[in-house]
Amino acid sequence: MKIAVLGGGVIGITTAWYLRSKGLSVTVFERQPGAALETSFANGGQISVSHAEPWASPTTLLKALRWLTREDAPLLFRLRAERALLSWSARFLRECLPWRTRTNIGRIVELARYSRSELQRLRALFADEDPLDYQQLERGILHIYTDRREYAHAMHAATMLRAFGCDRRPVDVDACIHIEPALAPVRHQLVGGDFTAEDESGDAHLFTRRLAERCAAAGVGFRFGTTVTGLETEGGRIAALTTLQGERIEADGFVIAAGSHSPALLAPLGIHIPVYPAKGYSATIPLSPESIAPHTSLTDDAHKLVFSRLGDRLRVAGTAEFDGFNLRPSPARQAALMRRVNALFPALRPAGPVAHWCGLRPVTPGSVPMIGPTRHDNLWLNTGHGTLGWTMACGSAAALSDLIAGIRPAVPLTPIH
Repeated sequence: MKIAVLGGGVIGITTAWYLRSKGLSVTVFERQPGAALETSFANGGQISVSHAEPWASPTTLLKALRWLTREDAPLLFRLRAERALLSWSARFLRECLPWRTRTNIGRIVELARYSRSELQRLRALFADEDPLDYQQLERGILHIYTDRREYAHAMHAATMLRAFGCDRRPVDVDACIHIEPALAPVRHQLVGGDFTAEDESGDAHLFTRRLAERCAAAGVGFRFGTTVTGLETEGGRIAALTTLQGERIEADGFVIAAGSHSPALLAPLGIHIPVYPAKGYSATIPLSPESIAPHTSLTDDAHKLVFSRLGDRLRVAGTAEFDGFNLRPSPARQAALMRRVNALFPALRPAGPVAHWCGLRPVTPGSVPMIGPTRHDNLWLNTGHGTLGWTMACGSAAALSDLIAGIRPAVPLTPIH
């Protein structure tokens, strides 16, 4: 059985690996010249089950309304008369209902926990002969708070997450400093935190590249620099894909793992999925031995930022800007990110210039990804992971590959029509 995987980011490459491990013949099609050069390139670096609270929640909705006029807001909607954005926004409002938020948290935690375990199993697979090194740290994730109202809300969210199996535990200021001593200079700003010891961090781009190398060694084919323009149907099935280069390539099955570009490939088939691009920002800061920077991965919930140590670099990433496929960075948003870095780590002392980046995350209204079969029995989706693509990648790929191979997945998947 020959499977074409459309997309060469962390979702597409993990999908290729797990499908190949089932004995299937796999080819990855990616428009960029290599793996993980778009959304997976410079993300926040967290394997974060503890970050399972979706953007769509009653609390976030109220904040988003206040943030509409702020260029540097953590969540920014650039309102315009665009059908895709208006449709997505209407669904987003529905997902802000309390019962919907709770349901979505449960689904996200279930998949994220499974995915974290799958990543650990994958890492163990290579541990003896050729370790899968991607600057990973198994030091947990610490959420920090500098506002008492935010902290009170976080305690409520942490209680809900524990009910779903994510051990996110409240910690006081002393414990925050003990877990991450680099926070000591801003001790007076902190009101508390919560800590998830099982969470991890690591470089998603490096992981994806190195897993792609192992995929190639295992027989996975790669068509980098190949833009897929469409899918041809025949008798209710997908018969072939077409490329910008004028090729028609047949396969037995097709997996759409093209992130924010997935809807455009599916719409001509009459499949309309609520996935919209949300632009996220990051800054990668080189560190010297004198830099006072965190080693434990941190989440600053109020500012929607995460901090991850990647070797001799500090990756700071987050926020969401809804502005279609516009990849022009906002200087105001970049400046806001760096202001927060300097406020929390005044003695950071970077070793060189900061590398700024932005990328488009494929977000569903409720932050639950779309993984599973479609109305075409040889077409499957693995997209819409939003801010948790790195967190959910291995679990999504493992579950979908089981489904394609005729094995019952370890986590439930929903058909997409």
